[in-house]
Amino acid sequence: MTMNEADTRANLIDPKLVDAGWGKVENSYIRREVSITQGRIIGGGKRASALSSDYVLEYQGRKLAAIEAKKESLSYTEGVRQAKEYALRLQCRFGYATNGHDIYQMDMLTGEEKLVEQFLGPDQLWQLTFDPVQRPGGEQPEPDFAAVWRERFAQIPFECKGDWQPRYYQENAINNALEAIAQGKQRILLTLATGTGKTCIAFQMAWKLFHSRWSLSAQRQPDAAKKRPRILFLADRNVLANQAFNDFGPFGEDAIVRLEPGEIKKKGSVPKNASVFFTIFQTFMSGTDADGNPSPYFGDYPSDFFDFIIVDECHRGGANDESTWREILNYFSPAVQLGLTATPKRTVNADTYAYFGEPVYSYALKDGINDGFLTPFKVLPIVGTMDEYIYTPGDGLVVKGEPEPGRVYKEADFNRIITIPEREKMRVHYWMDRFNPHEKTIVFCATQEHAGIVRDFINQYAVEKGWTSNPGYCVRVTANDGVSGENDLKTFQDNEKTIPTVLTTSRKLSTGVDARNVRNIVLMRPCNNMIEFKQIIGRGTRMYEGKDYFTIYDFVKAHYNFADPDWDGEPLPPEDQPVICQRCGKSPCQCEKGGTEEGVCSVCENSHCSCEKPPPEPCLDCGQRPCVCEKKVVIQLSDGKARQIKHIYSAMYWSPEGRPITAREFLQRMFDDLPQFFSDEEQLRRIWSDPTTREKLLEDLAEAGYDEDKLEGMKDLIDAKDSDVYDVLAYVAYATEIHTRIERVKEARPSIFQAYSDYKQREFIDFILEKYVQDGVGELSPNKMRSLLELKYNTISDAATKLGQPGEIRNTFVGFQRYLYSV
Repeated sequence: MTMNEADTRANLIDPKLVDAGWGKVENSYIRREVSITQGRIIGGGKRASALSSDYVLEYQGRKLAAIEAKKESLSYTEGVRQAKEYALRLQCRFGYATNGHDIYQMDMLTGEEKLVEQFLGPDQLWQLTFDPVQRPGGEQPEPDFAAVWRERFAQIPFECKGDWQPRYYQENAINNALEAIAQGKQRILLTLATGTGKTCIAFQMAWKLFHSRWSLSAQRQPDAAKKRPRILFLADRNVLANQAFNDFGPFGEDAIVRLEPGEIKKKGSVPKNASVFFTIFQTFMSGTDADGNPSPYFGDYPSDFFDFIIVDECHRGGANDESTWREILNYFSPAVQLGLTATPKRTVNADTYAYFGEPVYSYALKDGINDGFLTPFKVLPIVGTMDEYIYTPGDGLVVKGEPEPGRVYKEADFNRIITIPEREKMRVHYWMDRFNPHEKTIVFCATQEHAGIVRDFINQYAVEKGWTSNPGYCVRVTANDGVSGENDLKTFQDNEKTIPTVLTTSRKLSTGVDARNVRNIVLMRPCNNMIEFKQIIGRGTRMYEGKDYFTIYDFVKAHYNFADPDWDGEPLPPEDQPVICQRCGKSPCQCEKGGTEEGVCSVCENSHCSCEKPPPEPCLDCGQRPCVCEKKVVIQLSDGKARQIKHIYSAMYWSPEGRPITAREFLQRMFDDLPQFFSDEEQLRRIWSDPTTREKLLEDLAEAGYDEDKLEGMKDLIDAKDSDVYDVLAYVAYATEIHTRIERVKEARPSIFQAYSDYKQREFIDFILEKYVQDGVGELSPNKMRSLLELKYNTISDAATKLGQPGEIRNTFVGFQRYLYSV
């Protein structure tokens, strides 16, 4: 008798793994059904298929091989593709595909593939994975201390708070960074999308370093390792440092300390009696000596005080040659420094990569969404009749300044050098008319003043609409809002709290907001910086129960960033391409302070000079640089002019390649892809007429990126708002005539009633048809039958009294539907 897959595993594969030593050798494990991805969110509480490996072979805490099992009757070749994919994702050197008889081994490093008699054992796989002698390229064997630290790190288990387990990419990032430390690398970079757990990764790394007693002094003398390492978590904002401080709680109160300027002044010295220190750059750069002269606090520590430094959001300037923050990193240069960033390499953050080097691991936004670890999004590009403006006498009252005759004021000018309150009010009303007023929302504004104006418009309209009378419904959180703003932000981040519901900001909230239930992001200011744009989008990508997607209301054409190849991390040109100095215009730099020495700029001390005069400080009044106070124009539009402001939008959708696409692009993709689901219109009709096969088709379409929500959205594009989803598919694939649901019911009713002559059946069918016309094809799903019966007859027993046994009712419910699609 042929064995199924479960029997094949138990009777054929498991014994061969045990024979190879798995499960018998100490610290070797056979992991079964290892979850890899959660499956992309496709709407309606549903997900695409998750990925899991039938087996993963783990030794000394490291995953070394992935195995895809097939039942005995299938060829091992059916599992080759999956085994390779799982091995690549899990960073296993080897993948196996087997049906219990044949074992196909794939070396993901050398590319060698072959049938083998048995699985490799734990020691064999470990040696092949980590012995550099086996690696191509003529690399020299690594020093022994690296192998020792690798094994010591592996022996320290993850600190699994609650039921937490590392996601595959988190484990990869931790392992790769620890491997770099074991190899003695001083500068390490991890690039992972916002919302994927960078702080969690940093915590687990610190945990393993701490408990393995790794330190700079023990790096090359592992046998002498006795003291715990001193670790510094360095951020640029208090909210980030505070979040990290809380996340590192398992170290215990005695081991962690938060550096606060007030506490340092009070005690008269910086704290040194701890293992993990948390602070922000600004605190470290502050401080004065006994004479009142500047004396940064970081100088109170010996330069070799810290063994390991975590630089959070390192792209924000921590590695920029012109930044004073670099002074801190240079001072503590003996320490191993780990940079964490969500932004892949590009021109504006080249210094980050020049300082830390290429990332030892990267995980992109599109990967997080496609794996189901991040929330997908919709983009609504909104075009208005006053996106640009030329002042015309009679438009309204010029409250302040003088409009320039004939000047075209563009988006970047609004709320900086010209303000038209009615324009902003109309924008606020437009998106508020379309969002759920109970969903948490962040609005990005041009300036702090603009954020205040928008806040007021939001609160006024919320009261006018009758949504709330709470004055804290919308609050502003900017630098000027200080501690009160920070407290509002904390309350907003609490998913149990509903007020405040909306935050307005200018730049403060582009990073550091771990609010999982953000459902809307409103862009009311230009965002031309790709790094900042990705950070802003990241405010909505975090997962939350019941959150299928979040919506971006884009008034400023920021969606064009999605077309930029930098959107998801296309690399910069190779490093050997010349870099022009921004000060002297030459490559290599020939600045006035002595030129270069061996290609190193004497001003910034960087081989790829990036010298640039520091920008002027922003004006204290307007907050802009250069100051625009004397130029600012404020115009109060007349009622007639304000009523002429109109807005329109067209939805965009997330593509499997990781970019939002327009509805028309989506339609073209559908046309190309639909033939794989049905061969002709008649087959589509047969599939759709049966609720069971219809549900299966909808699931398959959703897996391919055409979920129900997107199919419903297509109706607007083909002018089929009141039609069935069937009409969308038939029209896209075969350009058939579109029918409304009312037309389908009208045409089908005579045939249905001829087939179902009993008046009680007709009454039940009529009720269902009414719901179908009102709410769509979802009402014809078998899953809806029970609720429809209870809605119509109160109880299932009452329904059975009139319609017969459940089997008869189901036959009626399913059977009449084929007539709807014979039209």
